[in-house]
Amino acid sequence: MPGEPLLLHASCVAVEGRGLLILGPSGAGKSALALQMMALGAALVSDDQTLLSPEEGRLVASAPAPISGLIEARFLGILTVPSLASAEIALVLDLGQTETERLPEYRKITLAGVSCALAYSSSAPHLAAALMCLLRYGRSA
Repeated sequence: MPGEPLLLHASCVAVEGRGLLILGPSGAGKSALALQMMALGAALVSDDQTLLSPEEGRLVASAPAPISGLIEARFLGILTVPSLASAEIALVLDLGQTETERLPEYRKITLAGVSCALAYSSSAPHLAAALMCLLRYGRSA
């Protein structure tokens, strides 16, 4: 239902208050990408389950209380890390879709009644670094 909170199988990190919602099927690498970005300075908002709430035209992500501050690191276990209580979503990344364009068009997705920028995954080794730059500085048309 538009405008209602939504719980998704997704992870979320933030850079300077700008959130990245990471979508994708189980095993797609949501937690792995979040960990890579955290190593570059991003902060964890949520891992595995993300609560999305529409707030005055913005989409705000948070973690359900039982998993706040926890992230799965495959082959190591569940790690306890500092985390943010919430972040406004600036970009949604769909790991279930592969980007085929070198300079992709601007895409949007609507979640909980709020429209957000959408990007697709890439196997490029610089994905985490590029996402850090995008969240910090934005994207040119």
